[in-house]
Amino acid sequence: MLGLPSIPAVCLRPRDLRRGAVLTIAFLTAVGAGAYTGCWDREEGAAATAALAGAPAAEIPREAGTADREAVARAVAEAVAEGKSGKKAAQEVVSRSGDRWGTVYDQGEYAAFAEGLDGHWTGVGVWAGRAADGMIKVDKVQPGSPAARAGLRAGDRLLSVDGHAVTGLAVTAVVALLRGDAGTPVVLNLSRDGADLTETVRREQLRTEPVTVRQRPDGVTVIKVVSFTRGSGDRVKAAVRAAPPGEGVVLDLRGNPGGLVTEAVIAASAFLDGGLVATYDVRGDQRVLYAAEGGDTTRPLVALVDGGTMSAAELVTGALQDRGRAVAVGSRTFGKGSVQMPTELPDGSVAELTVGMYRTPAGRSLDGAGITPDVPAGEAVEERAVTVLGGLGVGP
Repeated sequence: MLGLPSIPAVCLRPRDLRRGAVLTIAFLTAVGAGAYTGCWDREEGAAATAALAGAPAAEIPREAGTADREAVARAVAEAVAEGKSGKKAAQEVVSRSGDRWGTVYDQGEYAAFAEGLDGHWTGVGVWAGRAADGMIKVDKVQPGSPAARAGLRAGDRLLSVDGHAVTGLAVTAVVALLRGDAGTPVVLNLSRDGADLTETVRREQLRTEPVTVRQRPDGVTVIKVVSFTRGSGDRVKAAVRAAPPGEGVVLDLRGNPGGLVTEAVIAASAFLDGGLVATYDVRGDQRVLYAAEGGDTTRPLVALVDGGTMSAAELVTGALQDRGRAVAVGSRTFGKGSVQMPTELPDGSVAELTVGMYRTPAGRSLDGAGITPDVPAGEAVEERAVTVLGGLGVGP
């Protein structure tokens, strides 16, 4: 991720990391949980959370926090030599470093993450996260999935998977338990409103459409982007080209946890005619991300955002806002503006470590601050967006 994830497409192999990290920006826990459990949205990567080359720790803003890559690798090598878990040793070093976005994946988890960023995965169809009380909760259930057919609901607490207690485990470890071969059963022990439930579901190959388009009766086109997986950028561009001439567009990025930075840049290009999208640092050298030329620069545009708008979705919003191309409507975004990159460890696991920060065209760092919408809105956000479009010259 630019804070994105840059992962190998289908499986983790040394050559995948060497061929060049793909920029991706994503909230790793959200992305990983969704992809692993098979309910999702989020490669080429799939591997590099921030497909950026690594910058020395001294060059990373103090507030970012990062673990020393050599120290992590050394800890893994020592643990393996002693017959211990290399992944656990790496996690301990990352935890002590203060790198709040640093994550360690084993090979299977990393491959699953990559699969999810490609828009498909094998799982049961739930997004998992950690509740305020520390328990693992179901954040969302994919319609039509095995989990949905079994009656799982958002808010359910997950107690165990095939007899393995999950309370206290990292979300990535939990989603790894939920994954498996298509057709295989998995037993889930849950808690709902104080009552314990047990459900047996069968894993399936799942997909989700990252971009959906809806035409309102008033002529406004609503483009909903749930994540920036492979191909989503071109889908946004196609939707803009197909929108009725002269009518406005609502780009709905609410709840979008991020994805591939390349796809985010393509999506931004749908509304820009070249120019800067974002900057970031690699080993102290500033790099730039440019929009392609030929985008629609005249159609009125509103970007819908909320606290679930993260990473790559914030990059798109920040670019359109700074360039005066869109009015942001909704509530303040999450604030994930750091850059991670993948490092393969001696035991084959992968550590995603923070290497820097990205900035919007106006030079804003969004990490911890997020994006403040131009027009705050709570309920009836879409209607508010249509009203704003009316003020820009379109609407009923």
